[in-house]
Amino acid sequence: MTEASINPFTEAVINPVSGNLETLLMSLYDLFSLASRNLREARLRAALTTLGVTIGVTVVVTMVSLGLGLQRNTVEQFQDLDSFSEIHVFGRSLFNMAATEKSKSSSGANQSPESSIGGIPVSRIPERSLNDTTLGEIEKIPGVVFVKPNIIFQAYVRANERTVMKTVGGAAASEPSARFREFAAGRMIGSPDADEVVVDAGFLRDFGYTRASDAVGQTLALLDPPDVENEAAPPAAGALRIARTYRIVGVLKDEPDGNRLRGLLPSSSIYLPLPAARSWKDEHLDALGKIALHLAQQRGSVERDEKVSYTTAVIRVTDPSVIPDVRTRLTKLGLGSFSFVDEFKQVQTFFLIVNVLLGLIGGVSLLIASLGIANTMLMSILERTREIGIMKAIGAEEWEIKLIFVTEAAMIGLTGGIIGTLAAWGIDELANRLVFSFILQPQGSRYVEFFLLPLSLWLGIIAVAVLVSVSAALYPAARAARVEPVAALRHV
Repeated sequence: MTEASINPFTEAVINPVSGNLETLLMSLYDLFSLASRNLREARLRAALTTLGVTIGVTVVVTMVSLGLGLQRNTVEQFQDLDSFSEIHVFGRSLFNMAATEKSKSSSGANQSPESSIGGIPVSRIPERSLNDTTLGEIEKIPGVVFVKPNIIFQAYVRANERTVMKTVGGAAASEPSARFREFAAGRMIGSPDADEVVVDAGFLRDFGYTRASDAVGQTLALLDPPDVENEAAPPAAGALRIARTYRIVGVLKDEPDGNRLRGLLPSSSIYLPLPAARSWKDEHLDALGKIALHLAQQRGSVERDEKVSYTTAVIRVTDPSVIPDVRTRLTKLGLGSFSFVDEFKQVQTFFLIVNVLLGLIGGVSLLIASLGIANTMLMSILERTREIGIMKAIGAEEWEIKLIFVTEAAMIGLTGGIIGTLAAWGIDELANRLVFSFILQPQGSRYVEFFLLPLSLWLGIIAVAVLVSVSAALYPAARAARVEPVAALRHV
């Protein structure tokens, strides 16, 4: 046997290791050099095997990045809609407080802690009304920074020589909702007692304003029925009364996608100061509302001088993490509540299942690639039987033989993993651009990344590719280590 027939790594491993770092590094260098040489000698087979790993990794990364991208877009949409920092609070309605004791006990006493109001799941059926006293108690709850009752009504509005029935709501001067952060023109209501209003982009279209700036500074009026002594007599034409007049000080910026569902506050076309909205609502109770208020006052559910004009409110908290504690306090106050955080937990569970399924679907191709690695290693054993016998004959241990084959498989997995992640990144970027160019941009929507490829996914999938490749090579490596030196030397 000549000296040239002994490969460098075999020569290194059969010599005693002195323990110094230089000797160890030389052994590792020889190991990788030997593995690289063996792979180069079977270039086509190694390339095809690496291609299988590359395809498997590309499919896995593309599928998982799609699931992660959809999840991120959903989270961002919830955040953009200002849904994670608000709680919807429910109190007893005026009609509920006017109900008889029998109907109240039958409808409320046996209610389960978890129920719904108008199809919205709430923590409990409310037992207490929402009034100024209750709102004051809510403001004192730790983590609460803002409380506002929901006041909304329909009214006929006259502006720019047109009369249209519009939805009117109340807004606070220091409104923190995301809906009032961006204006196409003008500003927010200056103070609670100001005769000012803010309108949306739909108001401009309905009342014939070409630009948002054209509406700022103009006036609008809320109309009342004619004031006649004989209500049975037909009112004269044009006898409607102007009940209140306001100056338009701001026009809200319309969302690019037309989305007006920001936060839990119901959207309106016109926003009055809260005191003005509540005063209007109290003064314009319909016939059923007046009956319900009278009955509630008779039963003591509502004070004689108190007018209940709202049954729901919106609470804004400092951080979404305090929402569970705040809702617990609301339940103790006898109020019902709802938060999108509860619903989002189900969304997160859904996306977890989706990501796992997408990963499993992509993992099938990676599993097939692992079979190719096992086949490559087994074929390599047949071709290198004599070389294995020589290494064992001159003193190579079984674990050293295994290490050579495992290293070759790891190099295949590492190469395929890196190329596969790069290919997946290219596919993801191309898909994002195509969707934006041909679908989103023609609709006027903003650019959205449907695929998310974080660094953790890059590193994780490369590690998985190496692990799968090494696992696939364990049996061929063990088989190579069991080769008998005498039989191997006789192998032609």
